[in-house]
Amino acid sequence: MKSIVLGYPRIGANRELKKITEKYWRGDATEDELLRVGRQIKSENWKLQHDLGVDLISSNDFSLYDQVLEMCTTLGCIPQRFEHLDGLHQYFAMARGLQNKEVDVTAMEMTKWFDTNYHYIVPEFTSETKFRMNPDKILGEIKEAKKLGIQTKPVIIGPVTFLLLGKEKEDGFNRLDLLSSLLPCYQELLELISNEGVEFVQIDEPILAKDLSGEEQLAIKKSYSFFANNSTKLKIILANYFDCYGANLNLALDLPVQVLHLDLVRCRLQLDDILAHPLFNGNKILSLGLVDGRNIWKNDYEQSLRLVEKAKEKLDSSQIWIGTSCSLLHSPVNLELESNNEKIPHEVKQWLAFAEQKLGEVIDLTTLANGEEGTIIRERLSDNKRVHSLKRSSKLVHNGEVKKRLKNLKESDSQRKSPFTQRQLEQRNHLRLPLYPTTTIGSFPQTKEVRIQRRKFKKNELSSKAYDEFLFNETHEAIKFQEAIGLDVLVHGEFERNDMVEYFGEHLSGFAFTQFGWVQSYGTRCVKPPIIYGDVSRPKPMTVKWSSVAQSLTKKHVKGMLTGPVTILQWSFVRNDQPRSATCNQIALAIRDEVCDLEKAGIKIIQIDEPAIREGLPLRKEDWGTYLNWAIKAFRISASGVDDSTQIHTHMCYSEFNDIIDDIAEMDADVITIETSRSEMELLQAFVDFKYPNEIGPGVYDIHSPRVPTTEEIENLLERASELLPIENIWVNPDCGLKTRDWPETKLALENMVRAAQKLRQKQLQSV
Repeated sequence: MKSIVLGYPRIGANRELKKITEKYWRGDATEDELLRVGRQIKSENWKLQHDLGVDLISSNDFSLYDQVLEMCTTLGCIPQRFEHLDGLHQYFAMARGLQNKEVDVTAMEMTKWFDTNYHYIVPEFTSETKFRMNPDKILGEIKEAKKLGIQTKPVIIGPVTFLLLGKEKEDGFNRLDLLSSLLPCYQELLELISNEGVEFVQIDEPILAKDLSGEEQLAIKKSYSFFANNSTKLKIILANYFDCYGANLNLALDLPVQVLHLDLVRCRLQLDDILAHPLFNGNKILSLGLVDGRNIWKNDYEQSLRLVEKAKEKLDSSQIWIGTSCSLLHSPVNLELESNNEKIPHEVKQWLAFAEQKLGEVIDLTTLANGEEGTIIRERLSDNKRVHSLKRSSKLVHNGEVKKRLKNLKESDSQRKSPFTQRQLEQRNHLRLPLYPTTTIGSFPQTKEVRIQRRKFKKNELSSKAYDEFLFNETHEAIKFQEAIGLDVLVHGEFERNDMVEYFGEHLSGFAFTQFGWVQSYGTRCVKPPIIYGDVSRPKPMTVKWSSVAQSLTKKHVKGMLTGPVTILQWSFVRNDQPRSATCNQIALAIRDEVCDLEKAGIKIIQIDEPAIREGLPLRKEDWGTYLNWAIKAFRISASGVDDSTQIHTHMCYSEFNDIIDDIAEMDADVITIETSRSEMELLQAFVDFKYPNEIGPGVYDIHSPRVPTTEEIENLLERASELLPIENIWVNPDCGLKTRDWPETKLALENMVRAAQKLRQKQLQSV
């Protein structure tokens, strides 16, 4: 049996890629310096896997920003507005936009990679799209690894996944119409890879984990038949992950590929389906994805080996590979970096495995499955059994009071006192806001000074009193700035918070926290997801102090800012010993307590962010109902303990809402803010078609780009929104929080935003 790893984290153990890339963007590092760090990360990743004994090591799993963006450049799929640029200027402009004296181009759209918290750059297609092969990066990495004495399997995104993850930019056009012109480009790439002496190529088609139409299934069949008919010596590993093949199983088994990869973490039962399938006659190698690429819990060796034994009943050992369920892109890099971290209880630390440890698990399982006996491997198996036994009985995991409260939940706990129409009247009378009320999504720039002071405080180099004084000054300045530019609903700026999920986890029981457990979210944006290891509760208020301080500094309303239960769940590493719905409801009850305490403190507008509701959807529609039922209910539990006059906001970003708009309405938030700037209000159409009854803040500028929108641009977007929605229901806001931006661009953008809202108010008054 061989060992296989589908991909490895590319940020570096200490986020080296993030740091050098941001230096390059600032002009403090050269292109050569950036590329040198990239080469160093790649070589370290390859050497690590090679030295541990991994048989099939990936290349082209590295990217300076995003793997889908890399595929766009490899295939020459460059939107016209970027064609006058070249090299890294073009590459990063596609991802982030570019604005200077000579150039002003908007970034490509960005959305979630299946049901993960990773964001990819969305390819743009028109009927005029032409593909032209640029294989330098892929071939270059093969050669780089060879110089180290390492043979790799290149990873490329499959043609149908690439097209279906993209977006048509003109009406009356189907992106699958481009397949015939795309396939020769892929074939050229496969031939070039084969000429480098490569034996296996990994073609990722995770679109096979979704419901596919007949046309889309036909496109898959056409693609792999095309490759087979234009054969090279290359052997294809068809990689699907994040769910079963499902209704696409017949198709997958019938494809002329040599290896079929299965995600047996997300869908263990599919192994039985395949082994018993009449189309499966042992003519393919099965790559068993046994080691979880998306969570941080140690593999249960006994459980995994049972699946291997099941495969061995029908297959020869040479037809079985053992590997990761998906790329380890979604895992922190190395648990050993947490050796001095007291925020992870020692007992919990024994239950964990990060990317480097998962490589060891792949090797252990392969060794055990191959029947290689030895003292060390027997000890590892014994230790693995011991750890899982201790975890199941640990007192750290179980809290009787939390379980009792969850059991006693009533239906009324998820219902506001009155319907929205009645609440809206009370809120308008109480809040007295103008037409087109302006606000922000919550956070303000986390400057270098803010990060330094927080770090000093956490290292006990700064007293609580001194840190509070610093936070007070930052909050005071933020309030003064917002008042000065004329924002209507203010925020305190969140200077005390590191991350919108990590901050709350630090104040809840049942959570542990890494120091170096960084995972890439998009580009250079990295997050450290908390670890939910046990029952969740709120020992004391989490946000009331700084919200109250901010409210005391102004006569305007200050929003209380919270992260919702579904998002805390989705953006954490979640315990795997109970249903996710149960964990989510535990978090919902904790957030409910905070909402009620904010209201008691005089905060009358409270935002409960839920950007992750859409990304949590199961990949197959047949499973949506169950998920949406408990996810929406959890939000309502968190929001429904307040009076009618208290206005509940929620925020969602980078999501397509058309197919779940009924459920979004069921959340019953008084105001929802959404991302619409990159799509030029296109995402708003779902709310219009549905006749969404509540108030909406369609984000009017893209905070993920340093580009500053003009007043006229924002005014045009608002006028477009005003043609679609009742103007009395429209809020004006950026499309996301401003934490990652710098103050100069933030101030300019918000001033333009307020000015645009004021212009529209004036026009409305003149028309009356």
